[in-house]
Amino acid sequence: MSLLEIKDLHVTYGSGAGAVPAVRGVDLTVGAGQKLGIAGESGCGKSTLALALLRLLPASAKLSGEILLDGEDVLTMKWGRLRAVRWAGASIVFQGAMHSLNAVHRIGDQIAEPLLVHRQATPAAARGRARDLLEQVGLPAARADAYPHELSGGQRQRVMIAMALACDPQVIVADEPTTALDVMIQAQILRLIERLVADQDISLLMISHDLAVLADTCDRLAVMYAGRVVEEGPAQQVFTGAAHPYSTALSGAFPRIGDPASRRAPRGLPGDPPDPAALPSGCTFHPRCPVALDECATTAGPELRDAGPAWQAACLLVRPDGGPVAEPGAEEARSTS
Repeated sequence: MSLLEIKDLHVTYGSGAGAVPAVRGVDLTVGAGQKLGIAGESGCGKSTLALALLRLLPASAKLSGEILLDGEDVLTMKWGRLRAVRWAGASIVFQGAMHSLNAVHRIGDQIAEPLLVHRQATPAAARGRARDLLEQVGLPAARADAYPHELSGGQRQRVMIAMALACDPQVIVADEPTTALDVMIQAQILRLIERLVADQDISLLMISHDLAVLADTCDRLAVMYAGRVVEEGPAQQVFTGAAHPYSTALSGAFPRIGDPASRRAPRGLPGDPPDPAALPSGCTFHPRCPVALDECATTAGPELRDAGPAWQAACLLVRPDGGPVAEPGAEEARSTS
C-alpha cells in the first residue's frame, strides 16, 4: 500500500514572465515502511519538494498536482486539517538544527510543544514523553533542561529527530539531516534514523546531495535534475550501475575505498545546473552530458522509460536491462588512448 503518493507535482515561484519552475512534473511513491532517497545537486528542487509535502513553501510558490498522504490530498486540505496532519501525519527533520530550534527555550519544552498542541497532553505528560524521546534518540533525559547552544551539533540533530517522532507520524521527511556533521557523527545519526524507522514502521523520505549516504540508508533512490526526476529505482543498483548519465556522474564523484581507479582519477561533472528561469531546450542535461546525441537537444523531456525491473530513467540511451549508459568521459578517454 502507498502511504505517500506524489502525482505530477509542479512548483513555480513568482508569476507571469518572471515565473521560475522549481519542480516540474514529479511523480513518486513511498510505501508503508519504505525508505526513499532523493539526490541531486544544489538547485535541483529536492528541498522545494520536501517543503511542498506539508505546504511549508512561501506564498509566492504556486503548486499544482497531487500530494496524497494516506489517500488524502495535502494540497486541497483546509487549514485546520493541514495543521492536524503536520507532526501527527508527517513531520520534517530540517537541515541546520541550530536554525530550527528556538534559542531561548529549553529543548524539553520544544519537544513537548507538538504533544501539547496535537495530542492535548497535560504539561506533565508532555514533559515525561519528551524525556523518553531524548533517551530513545540516545541522549540523557536530563538534557531536556538544556538550551540549544549547550548541545553539540550531533546532539541538536538528535533533538530534531526526537521532535519529529513526538506525535508518532506515519512519514518522516529528513532534509539533509547530516550535512553539517562530521563523518563519525553522521554515521551515528544515519544508523539512528534507520533503527527508528525500522522499529516504528515509519516511512522515510530522505533528501541529500550525497548519493553514497542514500544508497547505504534507503531502499529506493530518485535522482533529480532541473526540477525533474531523471532516474528512480533500487538504491544500490542506481548507485553502482546508474542508467542515466547524470546519476552516473553523481555516483562517480564519490571515491570508492579499495578502488585504485577512482582514487587516482576522481571523476566529476563540469559546468553548473541550468538556471531554472532559462532552461535549455530538449533534455535539460544535454549541455553537460558526455554522451549526448544530436536529438537530445531537441527531444523534450525525455519521459521516464523502463531501465529494468522497478527501475526507470529519463534518457534516450537507456537500456531495458538497466545497465549504465556510459561512464562520463568515456568517449574522451577512448579517443586519447
